[in-house]
Amino acid sequence: MTQQETAHRKERDSMGEVEVPRDALFGAQTRRALDNFPISDLRFPRRFIEALGAIKLEAANANHELGLLDEKIKNGIVEAAEEVVDGTLDNQFVLDVFQTGSGTSTNMNANEVISNRAIQIMGGELGSKSPVHPNDHVNKGQSSNDVIPTAIHLSALISIKEDLLPALEKLQSALEEKSRQFDDVVKTGRTHLQDATPIRLGQEFTGYAGQIQRGIQRVKKAQEDLSEVALGGTAVGTGVNTHLEFAGKVCERLSARFGVEVRETENHFQAQSAMDGTVFASGALKTVAVSMMKIANDIRWLGAGPRASLAEIALPEVQPGSSIMPGKVNPVIAESATMVAAQVIGNDATIAVAGQSGNFELNVMLPVIAYNLLQSVEILGSAASNLTDQTVVGLEATERGPELVEKGLMLATALAPEVGYDKATEIAKEAFKTDKTIREVAREQTDLSEEDLDEALDAKKMTGS
Repeated sequence: MTQQETAHRKERDSMGEVEVPRDALFGAQTRRALDNFPISDLRFPRRFIEALGAIKLEAANANHELGLLDEKIKNGIVEAAEEVVDGTLDNQFVLDVFQTGSGTSTNMNANEVISNRAIQIMGGELGSKSPVHPNDHVNKGQSSNDVIPTAIHLSALISIKEDLLPALEKLQSALEEKSRQFDDVVKTGRTHLQDATPIRLGQEFTGYAGQIQRGIQRVKKAQEDLSEVALGGTAVGTGVNTHLEFAGKVCERLSARFGVEVRETENHFQAQSAMDGTVFASGALKTVAVSMMKIANDIRWLGAGPRASLAEIALPEVQPGSSIMPGKVNPVIAESATMVAAQVIGNDATIAVAGQSGNFELNVMLPVIAYNLLQSVEILGSAASNLTDQTVVGLEATERGPELVEKGLMLATALAPEVGYDKATEIAKEAFKTDKTIREVAREQTDLSEEDLDEALDAKKMTGS
């Protein structure tokens, strides 16, 4: 026997015989897909494999409960699938994201791995398809066309619940704490990047917290759409070759396992021919990314300096900022958050294009939707948590903001009710031209008393309650 023969075993599928690494748990269809799609190094995320394994596991339980699967076979599938769920067999999921548009290759990858691992557990021969067959038993009552969309929805639900929402809630809480801490810090407001009427630094941070709070609401709305899954529709949405109660039982079990709501769709034809729920969810994620971009950029600008710019807040120093300029420190955590936001915005564009690719009864860009949606959830959660821990909680207000308020030209706004808009404009222009304050010019050009000026030019009063 040659070295090549000892390193491989032969397996057969409907297209003939192929060689598979001897100890691999995947089989012939996975081997063909490996050869067919040598595109990239991108693989399905852990959350997706976890969800896919759980679907196979609970499908076996449901089929057994319905009297459609032998108990010993069910037990073998459940034990093997549990290893897929917990990540023990991740190295057996070897296929590129850029593959068959239905994700059939990865569905069969899962069927083969679970089948062979169950055979191994039961003392059988790898690749024999006995006593556990990848199609007849592991894939019973299912099709790639309903399993893969369901795995996308389920994995996104799990990741949103565990990876994203806790991070966003932590960021919201930290921003709210800063809004309270900075509530007495009066500074110059800015519109069009130009000086505007006074605002409290705490009010600015209230705005940031409000953005994140509303982002959380939008993501929770997206969870409602993702809860509706395609399982039970099999090939084209008609439910051929599956028990009427199968999908409902699997969804009930998945909901209990992961603590998320999963329910069979009331319209299988839309659930498989389109992926509108994921497009909507991606839009919510994009909105959160846009909010994070705005907040991170504002923090960068407010901390710009420390001497030649705004410098109204001081950011925590986390690493040296330059290979040539001694002592320079940059807002690197905020910068990383803006790059994550850019990636999520790009992912959303990909998902939008992929969502359009539903031809008649099936969307044929499911794998790329899965990859981009899950990446967006994961990196948004990581970036939000990192921005909170390494930047937001350590922000401090400087004296620069309050010092500039008295010099602000837009204090003239408060004079308009007393002297009229035109006169207030004249005072503002003169103050700018002569480098005087609004108070000084108003003292020279109006009959307002010092008490009147104190009352009108009370910057904190101008910020409201």
